[in-house]
Amino acid sequence: MEENQDLLSALPAAGDDEETIRPKTLNDYVGQDSLKENLKIYIQAALQRNEPLDHILLYGPPGLGKTTLAYILANEMHANVKVASGPSITKTGDLASILSVLEPGDVLFIDEIHRLPKAVEEVLYPAMEDFELDVMVGGDNGSGGRNVRLDLPPFTLVGATTRAGDLSAPLRDRFGIVSKLEYYTQEQLASIVERTARVLNVSIEPDAIIEISKRSRGTPRIANRLLRRIRDFAQVLNDGVISKEIADQSLNRLQVDELGLDEVDIRYLMGIIERFHGGPVGLEALANSISEETTTLEDVYEPYLIQIGFINRTARGRVATEKAYEHLKIIRPDTLF
Repeated sequence: MEENQDLLSALPAAGDDEETIRPKTLNDYVGQDSLKENLKIYIQAALQRNEPLDHILLYGPPGLGKTTLAYILANEMHANVKVASGPSITKTGDLASILSVLEPGDVLFIDEIHRLPKAVEEVLYPAMEDFELDVMVGGDNGSGGRNVRLDLPPFTLVGATTRAGDLSAPLRDRFGIVSKLEYYTQEQLASIVERTARVLNVSIEPDAIIEISKRSRGTPRIANRLLRRIRDFAQVLNDGVISKEIADQSLNRLQVDELGLDEVDIRYLMGIIERFHGGPVGLEALANSISEETTTLEDVYEPYLIQIGFINRTARGRVATEKAYEHLKIIRPDTLF
């Protein structure tokens, strides 16, 4: 049992800010409107049939609300949620330990599901399709035993990934609902910042809400993180009130510019422009030149830079666009003559 709890240890502690500000229902969840409306239909239909939801795969850049949606789905289905992470499930026994403690209707959320080992995936297939678990009993060191199939209670698997392309086709095909989460608009982020400030009992002016939402790179997690840091500055420098001036001053001190680009974004763009003459350059060479992990650049930074049109990913590598040069106030060499 202790091992099971270790594998399911991703549940946040009660009282954490993240738990406090997490919406509990689809009506409170801001953004992803098309997905949200479809999920309402799926939930209502499943409840009417007295069945669990079909398995759901959510993909997109980090911080857009995949974990929050898993909690909401469980709440809307009047079920419990169990949370695990793909990298923590290293062998089939780990998965068997998690599945064996599920109760009827539970929602099992596996973050970074693309990182499940192949052997674990194969055990997951019959669990998803037939609610059955194959386990080996008896024998010595895995040999001479016999395979026993155990019945599992009906459950819903919610898988989340930032790299949908890394999922194997057999695993992806077993999800009945596959949805991509999109970046948020400035108006949606403003609603999130306003709600979070209210939940945290923070006094914030409308202009400050707009300033924070402009610099949150379309991502609720970043908006909430910036708000918490600006709250610190406001508490010390402005009697706890977040004004436009305090927000602007705080964000500048946090090295977050008017488009939400931080120090790593700038080093990334300058690396392409200065070290590799604007590109094209391979991701690994670029990552080595600025001392960052390739997966961090690819999963965390590049999606937004592509979204705002600052880089292109080509067959030969990454290329900085004219918009990147303009934002950094750098003249392209090919425009000098």
